Amino acid sequence: MIKVKVFDTTSTETGEYKLPAEFFEAKINEDLIRQAIYVHLNNQRKSHAKTKGRGEVIGTTQKMWAQKGTGRARHSTAKAPIFVGGGRAHGPRGDQSYSLKMTKKMRQAAVRSALSLFADKKSIIIIDKISALPPKTKEAVKLITGLKSQNKVLSEGRKIGIITSRSNAKTKRAFGNLPKVKLLNLNSLNCYDLTKQDFIFFTKKAIEVMAKSKK
Repeated sequence: MIKVKVFDTTSTETGEYKLPAEFFEAKINEDLIRQAIYVHLNNQRKSHAKTKGRGEVIGTTQKMWAQKGTGRARHSTAKAPIFVGGGRAHGPRGDQSYSLKMTKKMRQAAVRSALSLFADKKSIIIIDKISALPPKTKEAVKLITGLKSQNKVLSEGRKIGIITSRSNAKTKRAFGNLPKVKLLNLNSLNCYDLTKQDFIFFTKKAIEVMAKSKK
């Protein structure tokens, strides 16, 4: 059973919360986490490289030299790939697909492994009613500074992920300008975003939603 501290928006500790074991006491599979990150990054990759084939290169259509009688190999135009300025043979066409697939169960297991790593390192706290925080950067800085003064692990970390149950405009305005803070949504949680953080804040609502879902 893993319990973490709960704080309000004034950095005051208000109690403890038992984390759902399904998500935070799972078997840690680092190979699966790496695979999930690899799949995620490949699925973000876009194809930009494109080369021109011999039919797309601008130039004359005249043969390089006569078909016979020169003692040299027969050739068509200077657009052939073997000539300087000719088309590219088998080059990228700009429509390559780098997408990869991963089963839903594997993705879920990878996220649980990542969350369990944070729980194992004691790098999780819960913020209650974070939406009540005034939408100002200085208020967000004040909250984080107050929390760092009470948590040694947090004070040594540089990047913080804040996981909410749904998007909130006030929370975005409060934390959006902080370079080392990333807002994450429970519905789109992935291993890549999680492993980029040193410490994570959960809203109490997000934890309660996770506990009810059991997925």
